[in-house]
Amino acid sequence: MGIQVEFNPDLALRDIGEFKNGNRAIEECIPEDLKAGETYNFLKKGQRNYWLMGEIPLLETKGEGRLSMPKASIVILEAIHFIKDGEIYTKGKYQVREIFNDAEVHFNGFAKI
Repeated sequence: MGIQVEFNPDLALRDIGEFKNGNRAIEECIPEDLKAGETYNFLKKGQRNYWLMGEIPLLETKGEGRLSMPKASIVILEAIHFIKDGEIYTKGKYQVREIFNDAEVHFNGFAKI
């Protein structure tokens, strides 16, 4: 048996409707009024590692690898692993650097364009 760790090149959160419908915690969702310069909390199930030394894309996920184009460019400020009810979670904070409202390509792998 090994240690399951997921390395994520992005932060993928749910639509805020999932929180409004009572399906997810607010930290698992993209804030309704996302603003550049603001800092937000996030919560993900599993032991996840994120790149902390630069900007990464914020995506919307519908689960099972179904991801949107980047909604914003963010910087992960902190990521903490913890156990709740026998399950591993990762929580942390991210700061929004830029919001994308177009269909342009904003990232090439880890490099922000």
